[in-house]
Amino acid sequence: MYRKGYLNISRLVPLGQYGLTFVLLLAGVMCLRGLGRWSNPHYIQFIYILERTKIENNPENKKMLSSYNFDFRSWPVDFQWNENSSKDLKSTGPLGGVPLLKPDPRPRGTVNNVLQRIQKLPCQITSYAVAHSFGRRMLYPGSVYLLQKALMPMLLQGQARLVEEYNGKRAKLLACDGNEIDAIFVDRRHLGNDKGSKLVICCEGNAGFYEIGCVATPLEAGYSVLGWNHPGFAGSTGVPFPQNEANAMDVAIQYALYNLGFQLQDIIVYAWSIGGFTATWAVMSYPDISAIILDASFDDLVPLALKVMPESWRGLVTRTVRKYLNLNNAEQLCRYQGPVLLIRRTKDEIITTTVPEDVSSNRGNDLLMTLLQQRYPKVMTEEGRRVVREWLACSTPEQEASVQSLYGVEDDWCLSVLQSYQSEHTGLFPWSVGEEMSSEGRRQLALYLAQRYMKNFEATHCSPLPASYFHMPWKL
Repeated sequence: MYRKGYLNISRLVPLGQYGLTFVLLLAGVMCLRGLGRWSNPHYIQFIYILERTKIENNPENKKMLSSYNFDFRSWPVDFQWNENSSKDLKSTGPLGGVPLLKPDPRPRGTVNNVLQRIQKLPCQITSYAVAHSFGRRMLYPGSVYLLQKALMPMLLQGQARLVEEYNGKRAKLLACDGNEIDAIFVDRRHLGNDKGSKLVICCEGNAGFYEIGCVATPLEAGYSVLGWNHPGFAGSTGVPFPQNEANAMDVAIQYALYNLGFQLQDIIVYAWSIGGFTATWAVMSYPDISAIILDASFDDLVPLALKVMPESWRGLVTRTVRKYLNLNNAEQLCRYQGPVLLIRRTKDEIITTTVPEDVSSNRGNDLLMTLLQQRYPKVMTEEGRRVVREWLACSTPEQEASVQSLYGVEDDWCLSVLQSYQSEHTGLFPWSVGEEMSSEGRRQLALYLAQRYMKNFEATHCSPLPASYFHMPWKL
């Protein structure tokens, strides 16, 4: 513009006048909006309730405030991560975070010198740039502003339904990294039944929100429910990196324990899709949690990331995921001793590595295999793994029944073997059951365990899960 002569006094003066006129018009519009709100009795009442709630944050004021929909940034904080908590405040702070499962440190040799670090620097910079630009947004598209804007009418409708029909109580939770987490709680304890006394904490998918997400399934089943949005989703602040995700899940559990009055033994964690990361982190970090249900989840993110990226990017993708986006669900789940239920969708187009019809490439299979091998290593020998893989290749109930019949699986006998072992031992995994068993017995036991830990659902990845599939996982 300077070379073309646009940046001179004769040009800048009118541009300045136009700019000043625009600013004055904008200020006038703001003043008119302010006057309009000041003369609106409903808005005056809303402001009064909001300010009173900030001073006195009690259930009565919160119930009146929940009748209004407004920018969640103005919502008062209901619970902080260190409130009534036994956490060591010196070890974590505003920029801290809860511990994640880290890979074992590699032994360093004398060759690992400054020159090698300099050689790796370009790759590290590239991985950082990929993860913090399009990588994070591809993994969590729900954090993209334009998508949220497009979904806003549905989110508002879903939120209103939870508040009006289910008497849901919205809350703002402050995590240890400073992120504000948008959550909602539906209390069913007043019903006086076993389901209502159980709290289901829901972990949504990568484009899921509690307003329209998987909370519908446990609600339909009659449980008390706590839903929360990922960092950067809807009313939650921050960005959904693994550390921030774990921090958000941690404050949700703390809120359930210290504010809502539940015990860990009363909590079930239910996750759909990518929500399996925070769910498995929760049961790994809080082993007394009652049970975990993983719907359409996977064992590891790397194979799924490689599926959608060019083959020439294999090294970069693997390095980036392992460093910045490491969703190691299987590793975390194997640290948990409690009941587990896996739900596999037989037409899943997201977590299969080939085509949706090929159920044998569903990464939920690998999650099941890893869990069974960790818990029952003597059963999951080579022949045990082979028959389970054969069963996992079945996509219909008829095919599954055919495999069960082929190997003569007797459910009563298998259950009695497991119960007998449990009564004679501590019950902590891994179990040595099957160590002195025949090959036929191990095959039967392997198939029995597989069909108890995993249930098939004939649907695509995003189909809502019926309440009939939502039940307490097997306790052995």
